[in-house]
Amino acid sequence: MFVINGARRAIDWLFRDRSTGKYVVVSWPNLPLWVFIVARALEWLTGGSSILRWIGTVALLWWAFGELVRGVNPFRRILGGGVLVFVAVGIAAAL
Repeated sequence: MFVINGARRAIDWLFRDRSTGKYVVVSWPNLPLWVFIVARALEWLTGGSSILRWIGTVALLWWAFGELVRGVNPFRRILGGGVLVFVAVGIAAAL
């Protein structure tokens, strides 16, 4: 019984929105994520453009930083931090 209660508390801590009490894993894309999606879609449709790639990358960094700082729960903040590191490592590798 202790293990089940501990797991439930861990899941609540990780996924529960602190302001509404609801579980949040994903949400509707906000402006930075829409900019990323549109930039990458246009890049794909036009056969690739470095300016669109950079616009998409900056938008994804903007989104990730926002999640890291203002995420509604620890899962969203961890996700933002992970994406931030992933993109930063990709940029560093490309230089």
